[in-house]
Parts: sequence; structure tokens; C-alpha cells
Amino acid sequence: MTDLPLPTVRPSAPPGADGPLVDTFGRIAKDLRVSVTDRCNLRCTYCMPAEGLPWLPKPDMLTDDEMVRLIALFVRLGVRQVRLTGGEPLLRRSLVSLIGRISELDPRPTIAMTTNGVGLERLAAPLKEAGLDRVNVSLDTIDREEFLSLTRRDRLADVEAGLKAAHDAGLTPVKVNAVTMRGVNDADVADLLAWCIERDYELRFIEQMPLDAGHEWQAATMVTAAEIRAELEQRYRLTPLDGRGSAPAERFLIDDGPHTVGIIASVSAPFCAACDRVRLTADGQLRNCLFANSESDLRTPLRAGATDDDLEGIIRGEMWRKARGHGIGSPDFHQPDRPMSAIGG
Repeated sequence: MTDLPLPTVRPSAPPGADGPLVDTFGRIAKDLRVSVTDRCNLRCTYCMPAEGLPWLPKPDMLTDDEMVRLIALFVRLGVRQVRLTGGEPLLRRSLVSLIGRISELDPRPTIAMTTNGVGLERLAAPLKEAGLDRVNVSLDTIDREEFLSLTRRDRLADVEAGLKAAHDAGLTPVKVNAVTMRGVNDADVADLLAWCIERDYELRFIEQMPLDAGHEWQAATMVTAAEIRAELEQRYRLTPLDGRGSAPAERFLIDDGPHTVGIIASVSAPFCAACDRVRLTADGQLRNCLFANSESDLRTPLRAGATDDDLEGIIRGEMWRKARGHGIGSPDFHQPDRPMSAIGG
């Protein structure tokens, strides 16, 4: 997918209060990613150091009331999907009740969650009952020793149990997100796909992105989407599917169906031109792009008594500043200071 062409005439100010959440390239935000915590119970090598990271102090975190108020405002402004992320969202003790409150908003948004699956076995049914619609579970390998090496925790069995519980609870389609790493799990992609097909999970392979805490990512060592597809096609026949829209994954029908697989080429073939996402961090910072190097503070004015109109003005201004693309690969690209666990997936 290519970038959007620059408009011939670019307006100098965002539209009025009745318009959608639009940027200067005509993209409209409809998908809100909300990080409910920066904490995590795994220590994935491509995300954070073995000792973890300094967590946000509790007073800096948005309360449930604050989070629901902001989400309701986004819904009023046209957001139609809310995805809860982390860190690890299951570590937020109030998660079930928070989802219940989001599900009561009018209009009700679709509610999804991205999780590492540890603890999902116990919570899948309550989350579904509260209003969660779908779940994505991060799982890079089904080899126990490889999982231990990657995550620094021996929790593969817990993730497998969580996936099954999510499927049994009706959080379908259950999607599996796998980051592909050269010399680590790139030779096992077809095995992981076979494992997911057998269990009726939808697999999404993701190019590794420059969001690690140590800023050690290098494009030269990244496994590209083309390489992933070529490896899969050693075993399967993949037919591209139409109708991608703003979805990050290019989807393929496997051997004439019914199962599909997706590949997210965030780096080698970015989908910035169709991006409809906006992000809210656990400490109330608004980001118009995963790779943005600036944020707009919503927490401070919220706690100072700002009206919804005041907050809407901040939101519209931040969305209006959204860049044409993330710029990975350009000479002036600068990796965000915040790691993935602090931004939210």
C-alpha cells in the first residue's frame, strides 16, 4: 500500500466540533488503543530488559472514572473500536468492571484486547460476560524452551490454556500475534500456523518494529513480510484476500480455506495511508501514531477541571498534527523514547 498523496490545498486548522477526528491527509480516527497499564509479567527480549522497567507510579495512572470519561469522549467523536492493551492488561485489577462500563457507552464500541495470555484462563469467561468482544494473544513460539528463552518465564502452558479458554468463552475469532525474529523463530512459522489451524485460531505474523527499551533494533536483521510469506508457501498455498481497508494485516486464504493467515508489514510495506488509529497511554497521554515522538497531555487538564469541549480541542489538535507516515527507514527517523510496554500495542 502506498502513502496517500498530499492534498492540493491543506487546511490550516482542524474542522469544527461537529466534524470527525480528521488529520490533514484526510484520515479519520475510528480505532482507539488504550493502554490500561505499563506493567507486564513477561520479560520478552525484544520489548524490555530482564530486570523489567521503572513502572508508572500509581498516582500518575488514569483511574477507571478518568479512563471511561475519555473513552466516552472518543466514542462521541466517532471512534467505533476500543482495544485495551498494556503492558499486560490482565494485570489491571479492575479490568472486568472497566470493560463492563465501556460496553454501556452509547453508541457501544466494539471492545477488543491484546494480551500475552498469562492469566486469561481464569478471566476469559468473566471478560466475555462483561462485554469483551475479541481477543488477540501474543505468542511467538510453541516450543517451551524457545518460549522460556524469549520471555524469560516458563509460562507457555498458561498461554495455551488461556487461548483455549478464550475460544471456549466465545471471544472469537481468537487471534494469535507472532513477532518473527531472524535466527530465533523464523524457521518455525509454518509449524506455528499448523498449530493455530488445528485449534481454529487466526494467526498474524508481525515484522519486528523499533520499539524495544534498549533501542537495539536494526532493519538489517528484521525478517520481512516477503520472507515470512515465502517460508509459509513452502508448505501452504496462500491466496491474497481483498477488502483489507484500514486493517494492519494483509490476509491470505490458506489452501482454499476456510482458514486465513495475516502478515503485518509495518516496516517493509507500511499501511500509514489507511491508518485510523489513535492511542491513549495509561498515564493519560494522547499519541496520534505508535512511533510519534510527541504526545498531548489529557490527564493534567482532566484533573484540573477541563470540560469535554476543552478536552476535545486537545484531541482534535493532536490528531491534526499526525504525520504522513512513521518514517522508519528515513535518515531522520528517531525511535520513540517510550518502549512498546509504555505506549500500548
